[in-house]
Amino acid sequence: MAIEGPLKELGIHDVFQLLDLSRKTGKLTVTSKVRHNRGSVYFRDGSIVYAEIESNPHLLGILLVRKGRITEGDVQRVREMQEKGDKRHFGAILVDLGAITEHELERQVQAQVEEVVFELVGWQEGYFSFEEGDASKPPADALVSISTGSLLMEGARRIDEWSRIERRIAHLGVIPGFAPKPDKESDEYLDLLPPEWEVLTAVDSERDVKEIALVLGRSEFDVAKTLFGLEATGILTLREPTIEPEPPATGVAVELVQQVIERAEKQLGLGKLEAARDLMEQARSEHPHEASVHLTLGKIDLAEKRLTHAEEYLRRALRIDPMLADAHRLLGDTLAMSGRYSEAVEWWQRWLTLSEHAEQEEREVERVKEALRTVEKLDLLLENSGG
Repeated sequence: MAIEGPLKELGIHDVFQLLDLSRKTGKLTVTSKVRHNRGSVYFRDGSIVYAEIESNPHLLGILLVRKGRITEGDVQRVREMQEKGDKRHFGAILVDLGAITEHELERQVQAQVEEVVFELVGWQEGYFSFEEGDASKPPADALVSISTGSLLMEGARRIDEWSRIERRIAHLGVIPGFAPKPDKESDEYLDLLPPEWEVLTAVDSERDVKEIALVLGRSEFDVAKTLFGLEATGILTLREPTIEPEPPATGVAVELVQQVIERAEKQLGLGKLEAARDLMEQARSEHPHEASVHLTLGKIDLAEKRLTHAEEYLRRALRIDPMLADAHRLLGDTLAMSGRYSEAVEWWQRWLTLSEHAEQEEREVERVKEALRTVEKLDLLLENSGG
């Protein structure tokens, strides 16, 4: 069963409930252009087994180190074992090494999954698509099994709490700082819970709510809720960030980006897709408006047959730079692989007429022309069969 459509017609809660009640297995993708974000939730017999989101794509090892569950040395040992040919998942090796228990691993993965779902259930706009079947296997180091109904109930409770918290913390960029000492000494002492003390240790009048959550390895909701309480008791104050004017762009920054792209292209050519992606994700975070960055990310996704992601990156590259020739050709390839031949033809033709092609591109030119001829023959055959 294919399920897809805009969230304004079928709310995200209804989508989750439908998949839960019908005990579906597969992958739900939710995309929001307003948030420039995309989340994926994997179901097995109606239960949620894994979830990930583009805005917080942290690897399991990074999260476990941040939360103090493992050390950087543990991460390095696992990576060395994988480089030597160990095909097991990151989490499985950690458990075997005794760096973490299987129960603790599952607990951390569950917390990560819950946070993704809690964010998604707050989206009121966007587009959802459910791909049914075991073919959509989660790219996870460890899987859990969480009741969809219980997560929806907790998500609704959090939305209610957020509406109260937002009166003082309107966004995650708010910066907490310590309140001035009172003029008179007080006999009162701080009677705080361990999570509250933990948040206080991360307050430095420079980190915002999001940064504190990252430092502590805790959810943004939990940190915001704790800060809200500490501000209400007069321990902390909250202020808006100071917006500094952006420095003028320099040729050095662009040059460095191109060097990163060249390194990523080399890794891509060697078939080391994860290494290429790591390089480009860093480049994207620092230069989100550089068209060539999105072009290279599109190439990586196309190599991995992640066609929806590839299309999105390539279209974004063309919005930034409509004259980016390779993006036209690759978008045509992506659409053709998705079975959208008439759209592919349009982009291939644009690429052929956009500019003179270098000698080393002659093979691509011939390939695209052959593809255009094939589509033309297919259209003719369909027309004749219909007549």
